[in-house]
Amino acid sequence: MEAAVVIEKLTRKFGDFTAVDQISLQVETGEIFGFLGANGAGKTTAIRMLCGLLLPSSGAGRVNGWDIYSENEKIKTSIGYMSQKFSLYKDLTGKENLWFYGSVYKLKRNELKDRISELSEELALGEFINRTTEGLPVGWRQRLALATALLHRPKILFLDEPTAGVDPVFRRQFWEILYRLADNGTTLFVTTHYMDEAEFCRRISIMHRGKIIEIGKPMELVKRYNKPSLQETFISLISELPNGLEMTTDG
Repeated sequence: MEAAVVIEKLTRKFGDFTAVDQISLQVETGEIFGFLGANGAGKTTAIRMLCGLLLPSSGAGRVNGWDIYSENEKIKTSIGYMSQKFSLYKDLTGKENLWFYGSVYKLKRNELKDRISELSEELALGEFINRTTEGLPVGWRQRLALATALLHRPKILFLDEPTAGVDPVFRRQFWEILYRLADNGTTLFVTTHYMDEAEFCRRISIMHRGKIIEIGKPMELVKRYNKPSLQETFISLISELPNGLEMTTDG
């Protein structure tokens, strides 16, 4: 079975600035993969390229078997994407947003009705699905955004800091949902600033100044660098090694 994501020396430049610098990695189907890095490390730019929203300057890659240069429109229809910023219409209810985005995905009316009902139960949206999103707590907005990303049953879900601003209890509940999705075969590509969340991932990569400086299983990285925690490992790598390390492919 082909890997869900395969990229090689992927690069994106904006004028003289290199936002993403020759990154390479492979994410297996059904894997929860964590994409770590400080603000400005290049994570969001990399995800936008993988989602078909931004063309690379150089390098190669395939997502769901589709080429990121010539088949980026096919990539868009086969993935789910949840951005850092809440992207639903605030003056519409959750259900109205789902109906709108379902029509964008060209789902048939009966199919969309059943899918909304299914997601409402699966994500425990309850009464919040009938409220306008503007007045909802952050956690419930994020659940609705996740439901929107899942409407068309994507094979890969890209989540760009999905629990930013969410309280710890809600974050735990959110990750329980993500685990269920992975158990059902959905590949999850997640960026996060929370080290406890990174530990939930099968593998993680650490990005710094546009480069992937390390990649592997969370606890194996902690052991490799002889640090007390993943957070200490992360801080050590990005502060003590400003020029980056050679990328590894362990895990």
